[in-house]
Amino acid sequence: MPSTQSRSDTSEEKNADACPVVEAIEQIGSRWRLVVLHDLHGTEKRFNELERSTGASSRTLSRVLDDLEETDLVNRRVEDKPIATYYSLTDKSRELCSVFEELEAWADEWVEMGSAESEAVGDD
Repeated sequence: MPSTQSRSDTSEEKNADACPVVEAIEQIGSRWRLVVLHDLHGTEKRFNELERSTGASSRTLSRVLDDLEETDLVNRRVEDKPIATYYSLTDKSRELCSVFEELEAWADEWVEMGSAESEAVGDD
């Protein structure tokens, strides 16, 4: 009977290829992180502008922006006069834009199709 250690090593080896993808999803994968990243694409916004355009509560938005800044996905710039804080994408997060476009194209084709298929199955 194989030892637990060898089974663990085998599963770790199998998952090794997925690890970078899993780590990337952990950095960008929450609903609000994705909404904020999408909203900042191609622009710089103040906190209140982001709050209005994303629909996030100020508490949620503050937490998400802190998380995105910590993972180097969002830049924060503070102006003294008038006092204002601006947020924009970093080079790191701008590189994700093509990934998001591909994911959106995939979702357009497959996510809606899956919903339509499950509705059709339910009609039988």
